[in-house]
Amino acid sequence: MATLKPFAALRPKPELASQICELPYDVMSSDEARGIAAGKPLSFLHVSKPEIDLPPDTDIHAPEVYAKGQENFAKLIAEGALKQDSQPAFYLYRQIMGGHAQVGLVAAASCAEYLSGIIKKHEFTRPDKEDDRVRHIEALNSQTGPVFLTYRATAALDEFVARKIAQPPAVDFTGADGVRHTSWNVGGADDIHFVEAQFAAIPFLYIADGHHRSAAAARVFQSRHGAGHSGEFLTVIFPHNQMQILPYNRVLKDLNGRTPAELLKKLEEVFHIVRMGTATPTRKHELGLFMNKRWHTLTFKKNLTAVADPIEKLDVTLLQKQVLAPLFGIDDPRTSKKINFVGGIRGTAELEKLVNSGEYACAFSMFPTSIEDLMTIADAGGIMPPKSTWFEPKLRDAMFCHMI
Repeated sequence: MATLKPFAALRPKPELASQICELPYDVMSSDEARGIAAGKPLSFLHVSKPEIDLPPDTDIHAPEVYAKGQENFAKLIAEGALKQDSQPAFYLYRQIMGGHAQVGLVAAASCAEYLSGIIKKHEFTRPDKEDDRVRHIEALNSQTGPVFLTYRATAALDEFVARKIAQPPAVDFTGADGVRHTSWNVGGADDIHFVEAQFAAIPFLYIADGHHRSAAAARVFQSRHGAGHSGEFLTVIFPHNQMQILPYNRVLKDLNGRTPAELLKKLEEVFHIVRMGTATPTRKHELGLFMNKRWHTLTFKKNLTAVADPIEKLDVTLLQKQVLAPLFGIDDPRTSKKINFVGGIRGTAELEKLVNSGEYACAFSMFPTSIEDLMTIADAGGIMPPKSTWFEPKLRDAMFCHMI
C-alpha cells in the first residue's frame, strides 16, 4: 500500500513563478541552459545547472558546481523569491499542453517503499547520474526536481481532484513553450486524511520519469538513516489514464553497407511494407521508415508479435532484435555510435531534416509505448529497453521543492 505524506513545500512567490520555474536539468545541455537563463537572474537553471555561472570549461561534476548551486538556491530563498509554507500540505499540479491536460498530486513519497518495490521502476540507472543527483540533493538539503509517478486511476480520487481544481488556484502561468502550469493547495485536515487513506488502498505506484532522482533520494535516505525528512522524496503522481506518452524515434548513421533497395528487400522478411507510406504510425506494431526522401509504412509480421512476454512484444524490442542488431550491427543501442534517438516532441519533420541533411541515412518513427505496457512490465519486475518512452509535458523544476 502506498504511503504518501503532506509536506511544507518551498515554492516561488506566485507572481515570480513564470520567471523561476524551468524545465528539468536533464533535458538540455549546459550550453542550452546558459542561453535560456541569459538575462534571467531568477531562472532556476542557476540552481539545477549551476555550471552556467562558472567558466564554460568547468567540469560539471566539480565540487564548485554543487557549491554554486547551493549559493544560488540560498540567494533565491534569502531574497524571498522562494518561500517555504508554514504547514504541511498536499498540492495539485495541472499542466495543459495543446489539447492535453493532466492533473497530478504533489506529495512526499516513501524512500523505503521505493526500496521495497511498492514504488515500481522499469529502467536501469547509471551510477554516475545517481552520484550527480546525490551530490545535488546533499548540497541543497532539498529535492528540487520531482519524480513523475503514476497509479491506476480511481473514481474517488478523480472526483476529489475535479472538485479541488474548480476552486481558485494558488499559482497559474504559461511557460515560453506554451505549456500552462497551475497549482492548488490541499491543506485541510479532512482533505489530507482523505488523500492518505485513498493511496493507502492503492497497492503500487509506478515511476514514469525520474529513475535517477528517486534512486538518489533513496541513497541519501540510507546515508542519513532517515534523519529529518530524508525518508521521503518529492513526487507528482498522475492517474494512468491522463498520461501522455510520445514516441521515441530512431535515426541511423548508415545502412551498414547496403543500398536502399537491398535494405528494403531484407526488411520484407520482417515487415509488410507499403512503399508510399505515411510519417506517423497509427497503431501498435506499425512503424515509419524515412529513406531517400520517402516515407514507407512498416507493419511487423504477425508471427513476430504473437509472443506472451510483454517486453518481447514491445515495438522497440522487436525493432532492436529483428532489425537494428542483425541488419545494422547495432548490438547495444546504449553505446553504439551508429544510432541516435529523437524525442517525439520534435515531430517527424525533425527526422526528415536529419536524414535529408546527410547526417543520417534513415529514420524510424515509432508508435508510442502505452502506459498499460509500462505498468504490466513493471508489475512483472521487468526492465524496458532504453529510450522506450518520452513523457510530455515535462514537470517544471522549482514549482515545489522538498526540504529534507
